[in-house]
Amino acid sequence: MFIDYQLYIYISTMIFTYQRTIRFADADAAGVVYFANILNICHEAYEDSLIHVNINMRNFFTHPSIAYPIVHASADYLRPIYCGDKLIINLIPKKITEDKFDINYEISVNNVIVAKAITRHVCIDVATRNKRQMSGEIISWLETNRRDVEDIERKKSREEII
Repeated sequence: MFIDYQLYIYISTMIFTYQRTIRFADADAAGVVYFANILNICHEAYEDSLIHVNINMRNFFTHPSIAYPIVHASADYLRPIYCGDKLIINLIPKKITEDKFDINYEISVNNVIVAKAITRHVCIDVATRNKRQMSGEIISWLETNRRDVEDIERKKSREEII
């Protein structure tokens, strides 16, 4: 069995990986994933990444004092995604400012990137709807992922030198 070593290192050390099988309900009449469902699947990955670092989802989404609405979303569809496909979604969050972060998503099937997406989140005070600084738990989540990205970049640069 041939293994692309660099691809294996990249995927196995990615910041956060979410796996999902495409279901019939995800597809349109042509049998491919309906375009808007990719963003739903990306949001599932985001939620799972929060759970992974022990953020209490009930507290996070139910009657919070602060919220992180998505203010921008986009997706690029590179190949069709079919019912039964097993997706690997690599989630890469990045702090932009004290009140804003992006999440980049790479969606793959059989080690081929089939779609990419991005969501931008802004932290707001729920009562006033004004922007505010992110909570400690989200800053910690971003910091954990930032360190992981730096580790990956260092590994890549060492591999390029060798």
